Amino acid sequence: MNRAHLDKLFTVLLAGVLAGLALAAAALPAALVFGLGFKNLMPYTALPESLRTPQPAQRSNLYANDGRTLITSFYVEDRVDVPVAEVAPVMRQAIVAAEDVRFYQHHGVDLRGVVRAFTVNRREGGTRQGASTLTMQYVRNALAGDPRLTEQQRAAATEVTVGRKVREMRYALALERELSKDEILGRYLNIAYFGAGAYGIAAASKRYFSTTPDKLTLAQAALLAGLVRSPDTDDPINGDADAAIGRRAYVLDRMVETGQLAAADAVRAKAEQLHLKPSATPNDCAAVPEEHNDWAFFCDWFTQWWNAQPAFGKSEDERQRTLRRGGWKIVTSLDPDVQRMATEQVLRIYATSNQRAAPTAVVQPGTGRVLAMAVNRTYSVAANPDGQQNYPNTVNQLVAGGGGIVGYQAGSTFKLFALLAALESGLPLDTDFDAPRIYVTDFPVDGGPASCGGYWCPENASPSWMDGHRTMWSAFGRSVNTYFAWLTERVGADRVVEMAQRLGIVLRSPSDAKLAREGAKNWGPFTLGVVDTTPLDVANAYATVAAEGVWCRPTPVTSITDATGRKVAAGNTDCRQVLDTDVARAAADASRCPVGDQSMYRRCDGGTAEELAPGLRRPLAGKTGSSERNATETVVAFTPQLAVATIAANPDNPQDAVGGGVQTRQISAVGNLLAYALRDEPVRDFVPPSQSIAYRQTAPRTGN
Repeated sequence: MNRAHLDKLFTVLLAGVLAGLALAAAALPAALVFGLGFKNLMPYTALPESLRTPQPAQRSNLYANDGRTLITSFYVEDRVDVPVAEVAPVMRQAIVAAEDVRFYQHHGVDLRGVVRAFTVNRREGGTRQGASTLTMQYVRNALAGDPRLTEQQRAAATEVTVGRKVREMRYALALERELSKDEILGRYLNIAYFGAGAYGIAAASKRYFSTTPDKLTLAQAALLAGLVRSPDTDDPINGDADAAIGRRAYVLDRMVETGQLAAADAVRAKAEQLHLKPSATPNDCAAVPEEHNDWAFFCDWFTQWWNAQPAFGKSEDERQRTLRRGGWKIVTSLDPDVQRMATEQVLRIYATSNQRAAPTAVVQPGTGRVLAMAVNRTYSVAANPDGQQNYPNTVNQLVAGGGGIVGYQAGSTFKLFALLAALESGLPLDTDFDAPRIYVTDFPVDGGPASCGGYWCPENASPSWMDGHRTMWSAFGRSVNTYFAWLTERVGADRVVEMAQRLGIVLRSPSDAKLAREGAKNWGPFTLGVVDTTPLDVANAYATVAAEGVWCRPTPVTSITDATGRKVAAGNTDCRQVLDTDVARAAADASRCPVGDQSMYRRCDGGTAEELAPGLRRPLAGKTGSSERNATETVVAFTPQLAVATIAANPDNPQDAVGGGVQTRQISAVGNLLAYALRDEPVRDFVPPSQSIAYRQTAPRTGN
């Protein structure tokens, strides 16, 4: 063995022994320290994954659809990694001066520092100095924060033992063989804790000075470098500002001593006031900007969506850890302008002071992207009066359902599913029936106002306007209950239920779900919307028709990028053709009747929201719905580019009927929202259905 190898071995052995003695404060017998053996004192030849490919927790940021407007962040540690080249040189110099002045001279373990620590500790007793280099500190932090390690392994990284110190030194020596000094310094700056909840130099720059690492001044850099030693007690925001100033002066003096700074510059920097400009990074949906509290309901739905994605973990807890530690950049589908308008229009239906609510959803056909979710509530966990769960404060998902919210009855909007089932079975749009005021069906029911001798017998709400000879066009336009009861008999109630579920109607109520499983064949009333649903489900079902039969799972996301900048998701991958194109076109044609538009075959002759289309001045389709005794009211409208649904209900008291009068305000709100959201979009018409699906005979018919 040559002299160089002997010197290296001697250095390693001496470093390990002296570090152990320093930590033990000369309290352990030398024989015990040497008893660790040569093998334990030799450096590792290979680094563990925790050090080779570190995964420190980084915050994930949630953006609106422009990729710049921050909705909120999610984190357990507020940290965002930045390349060392993007850290101001004065910051790099300051941290070296504060923590390890010989950083660029040693090879991971500073023998001089170890000797000094050993001498001081032995003279004064205890562990006044530990001789940790920046590299050793990085090793400790990386091991302590690696989510891939067990709790016991992470705890071992910071325990005060001789073995831990020796292991730390061996890793540091090995790390410096594989990484450059600047790479190690960059990793250290990104992982260090600077107090006030800021992990890493990027978060610290923002937290204390509302700036970025590349723009740090000398005084700012010296202050931040000084905080690393005692980040909790010296924190100038929540702790001891005088201590922070004292540490800043210490760092500046060290920079002068090491020749990195002129004495005059240090004097000027010491004289500067702190000039703190704190910025708090929002964390979770409740922390969206106060002026955009309405964004929080969309944010809440995003977390539901994330928690259901198996790609981010095997369980909901694991997926949440992935979100809060992964450093994701998530660009959502939320359009801030459309969201603002949706909120304004919802507040015209009901004010936040009204116990009734008007949850509203805006969906893009063909992509499933949700552009807005609005409701007249404050997203907050603050206490409510009189034991109310959802008024005026709530964090429950009133727009999309889930978490105990099963939804609201959407009334005659469900006639769409009977219409589609009939078209799919081969019945054309001109299927006619002389609709009576009351129609007794073959579907058995257990009493109630719509029971005639134990059979379901719905009645038309406005006999003089609804009764008589009807086709799918006129029956859908005028919302003729008895026509659709008869049509459901012809195609089978189970096919209507299946159609609704195929288009994404989720039966969240256990009783509804059970009926769908066990009694769908006799569930005639389903056609009239007696089940609980949500505005998002209804909007997306109608969006499927707008997209000519392409159903897309509603999504809050347009792209997801990981901490390395690699895009891991883009767009909605869960889209599929669930309806024959001609069937969807025919349903869209009939859906033009309720909103005052005209079908391609000129067969509309009245609608329940006839003022909608003329005001929008572009092709429009949709439907209204009223549940029994006007307990809820629903309006849904769509163009080829956008679908909107709003439901008026009392989420805390289903017995509180909203009344039919609110529908006028809903129609106005939906029209205003569509007009605004489509203001810059080209006018697109619906594609006509074939004559074969419109008429039983093939000869063209264009009469009124």
